[in-house]
Order: sequence, then structure tokens, then C-alpha cells
Amino acid sequence: MEAPSLGGARVPKGDGQIIRLARGASLTDLAEKINADPAALVQALFFLGEMVTATQSVADDTLQVLGTELNYDIQVVSPEDEDRELLESFDIEFGENEGGDDDLAPRPPVVTVMGHVDHGKTKLLDALRKTNVVAGEAGGITQSIGAYQVATEVDDQERKITFIDTPGHEAFTAMRARGAKSTDIAVLVVAADDGVMPQTIEALNHATAADLPVVVAVNKIDKEGADPTKVRGQLTEYGLVPEEYGGDTIFVDVSAITGQGLDDLLEAIVLTADAALDLRANPEMDAQGVAIEAHLDKGRGPVATVLVQRGTLHVGDSIVAGPAHGRVRALLNDTGETVDEAPPSMPVQVLGLTAVPGAGDSFIVVDDDRTARQIADRREARARMAAQAAGARRKTLDQLFEQLEKGETQELLLILKGDSSGSVEALEDALTKIDVGDEVSLRVIDRGVGAITETNVSLAAASNAVIIGYNVRAQGKATEMADRQGVDIRYYSVIYAAIDEIEAALKGMLKPIYEEAQLGTAEIRDIFRSSRAGVIAGCMVTGGIMRRNAKARLLRDGVVIADTSINSLRREKDDVTEVREGFECGLTLGNYSDIKVGDVVETYEMREKPRD
Repeated sequence: MEAPSLGGARVPKGDGQIIRLARGASLTDLAEKINADPAALVQALFFLGEMVTATQSVADDTLQVLGTELNYDIQVVSPEDEDRELLESFDIEFGENEGGDDDLAPRPPVVTVMGHVDHGKTKLLDALRKTNVVAGEAGGITQSIGAYQVATEVDDQERKITFIDTPGHEAFTAMRARGAKSTDIAVLVVAADDGVMPQTIEALNHATAADLPVVVAVNKIDKEGADPTKVRGQLTEYGLVPEEYGGDTIFVDVSAITGQGLDDLLEAIVLTADAALDLRANPEMDAQGVAIEAHLDKGRGPVATVLVQRGTLHVGDSIVAGPAHGRVRALLNDTGETVDEAPPSMPVQVLGLTAVPGAGDSFIVVDDDRTARQIADRREARARMAAQAAGARRKTLDQLFEQLEKGETQELLLILKGDSSGSVEALEDALTKIDVGDEVSLRVIDRGVGAITETNVSLAAASNAVIIGYNVRAQGKATEMADRQGVDIRYYSVIYAAIDEIEAALKGMLKPIYEEAQLGTAEIRDIFRSSRAGVIAGCMVTGGIMRRNAKARLLRDGVVIADTSINSLRREKDDVTEVREGFECGLTLGNYSDIKVGDVVETYEMREKPRD
């Protein structure tokens, strides 16, 4: 059965069938599923007011609009479902199936440390690990994510706990959400002197959404003005009722500086894990887990920090992590020591990958390198399609005509390079949310992990883009090449400095708004003719000022006769710049001489109007 003609396009009409498409699918992909001609779908969309080519990645809502028109139920598959289907096609199970009860062994709890910026999360971890992490951080703000394992003794038994540190700055929402999803318990750090702040609530919401038990660490109790009771009262309003008030949330008063309460905090985590969770995993199966963070090391290549969730990861395993694959060349624990294997809940750095995986990408161990490469290639193609669909600017015909009428809108193109995949993602997310109106827009045309290369500079020069370096520098001859080609490279080490500067740049691209300001009026009382100056108007300034070279209108009986300017201005026999109200003057108008006694000359100027 065929659909009614959509502007001449004959497309098979559906009967409400469900069509599953990957995110970022093209019209060609849809055409294959419904046995249609891609050109007909392009034409059909054109008559629905959308301009899309046959091979271009199409936004989810555009696909669904077309589906509704053709009577198909188009379902865009989520990235998680896509990944599961991809792995199933290789006979790989990813998820909770870990074998029988006898195969499971206890594993350490994985704890995410969350809270507002500068409430002492990293200092607290630092105190627990007895090392110094925060000293090297720009502005004392965690700009990336770390995972560490500490041991404590509870009931004369050594228990390990894995900690994941998440940044508190508002730009890192996605990383906090990921941290909550990949862990068992959330430790909410609240400063006793500051109390509950915006990111405290956001962190709590992430923990609640992931259905995690929460332990509250009330930090900085050694500071003057610390009020732990106030913190307990504030969090009670958000559903965290302390045990001492009859609730079920453990609150521990701690000080990262003096070390007070640290052992109590570790014990509280272990007790919460034992009481609320059944933490077991199969250590004998092939390893599966999540990449917490990844970066490009100059000497060692791509390095991914992964958290093993089930199975045991060994040196020599063939591994796929997001779009990256490789054979595990070495495993390093959180203290930098080489280890041969990583059991469940252990965070390790993996060396040997071909590329830098994204933060939050799942990793799996597969049978051989060939399978790993095939899965990685499929994941990379899918991720590229999804990115193109997300970045595609939907251009309707109306928008196209508007732009043709008023000229193309201004667009700031950016290339982002950062020290880790998580920080690049956070920076891109924060920058794309900057909104300064419809006249200017921002688009990230490339992003990557590692130093700024000559390839980045070439792309920036070709597309007239600005390069943002976040905790990275240009390498080799890239700086020299950028200077030669006039490419602007900006370096940042704190995320909000980058956000503020890009927002200022976007505002600077806005065209100024002008408004008219009246200067003065003069009535023509007499007319003189001069062979040299032409027709001269003898005027009395009746309001404001007459200024030489000012814009002017000639009014006759209240109607504008001419739009011109004051060409020359004289007071008695002298040339003057301006004549004020109550004085007589002689003036000539630019390129206009048909003046009469009684006409009014009105002068004005265009002044830039400040934006709201």
C-alpha cells in the first residue's frame, strides 16, 4: 500500500508497525527497514518543512515526525539497549548474569564521594589515603575523577573499600550521575560551616535516583563556626533523618585536617554495606565493568581508569572499552604499582588500548583481538552517528528563508582538547548550554583527549575555529603553526574560567542595537542662495542643538520630505561645530536644496543601546 503523494513523493504507508532505529540513523537506514526509496523520504521530509539529505544523521524527533506521517511507530533505541544488542550479536552477555550462587564471592563496597565544591571531598579522601591529591589541583577544585582503594579493620577483620571521587563543580553533573550509577554507597560530604548547598542537593538527588544508601560525612568540624547540628536539621528536610533522631541515615562528624572521625566513617560505610546490601560477584568469569576516566599519557599512550564490576581482569586479556580496544599490556593500582590481575570492585589503570575511551563507557573482556576490534569499530560508528544527530542543526525552510533575508547568523566554532575524556565531556556540555540569544550560536566541531596537535590547528584554520586547551598545551610545532595561520588557542585550568570567557566572546559577537536620540530642531526663517555654498537656510534653533555632520530630517507640515545630514553650519560669519537653542544660524543640507520658509530641520544621532 502506498501513502498519498507528499508533494510527489510516493512512500510505502505503514500499518502502525514498530521500526527500531539506532540513535543518529539516516533516512537511508529507515528506507531499508520499510523498503522505500531514500530520495522519496528526503522529498517527503522536505514537504514537512525539514531539509535533510539521505545519508545525514537525523534527530530523533524528526524521525518520529516522519514516522507518524507514514503511520510507522519509530522507536529510537537507547545507547544501553544498542550496546546490549551489539554484544548479543557476538554472543556476549553484559549485565547481572554471573552464574549460580556458589560462583559468587564477597566483594568490597564501591563508594562515591559526592558533595558541593570546596566542601573537602578530596581532602577527606586524601586523609584516608595518607597521600596528597588536592595540592596539585587548580583552585583546589577536582577537575577530573579518581578511584582509590583503602583498607580498614572492622571486628578484627580487614575490609577493603573502593572510593570514587567526583568533582563538585556544577559543570560536572554527568560525571556525578555516572559515579552514582556505578557504585553501591554514596558518601555525602557537607561542610559543617557552610551547610547544605546546591550541589549537595544535586548529589543527593543522583544518589536517590540510583537507589543508593547514603552515609553523611559532616566535614570541617574543626573550623570556627562549624555547626553539625544545623547540617543534620537541613538534611532532615530532604529525607535524610539521622539515626540519633530516630532515622536510618548514619551521620559521622569528621575533620580531614585533624583526622577526627575518619575511622568511624570507614566503619559506618562497612556497616551500611553489610546491613543494606548483598555485595557479591563472580571472580572467575571474564571481567566486565566501567571506565571511570581516561586520558592520553605522552609516554604510555591511552590510559583508562576502570572499575571491575564482575569477573577478574588479567594482564594479556583482549578488552573493549567503549570505542577503544586492545590487549591489556599492564595494570596499575591506585598507588601506581603494577599488578597482574584486578578482582571485582578493584579500580585499576589499564595500558594497551588503541584509543581513549569515554568516561562512563562499559568495558568487557572478549575471546580474541579480532572480536574486540569488530565490537569497537561498531561502537565507534554508532557513537559518531549519535554525535552527528545531536550536533546537527535542524534547519527548517522557514529558518532558511529568514536567514536569507537577514543574513546568516553568527556562529562561534570550537575545538576542545582536554586532559581526560570526562573533563572534555563536562566542558562541552557546559559550553553548549550558554545561551545569549538567537543571533549567535556555538558549535563544537571536534573534541579529543591529549595535547593540541598540528592536525587540530589545520582544522581550526580551515574552519575559522578557536581551540580550547583544558589542562593541556600545544605540542611540537603546533604553537608555531597556529601563530603563522592566525589560529586562536586558549588555555584553561579551571572550568568556570573557560565558561565565563566563551560566554563573553559570544556576547561580543552580538551585533549592537542602536536607538535614535533626538539632538534638536530648527525652524527655517529665510533662504539665501550662494554660488559657492548653494541654498543656505537661515534658521532659529527652537530646541536642543544643531550639530555639523549630524543626521537630519527636513519636515514640512509634519511630514518628512528628506532624510539627509547637516553639511555646513555657520553662526554669523564663522563656521561652527554646533549652535544651541535660542540662537540663529545658517546651514546647508547634504544633497538637498528644495527647502522653503517654515520647514523644520530635525537633527538626531544613533546611540548604541545596552543589552539587558
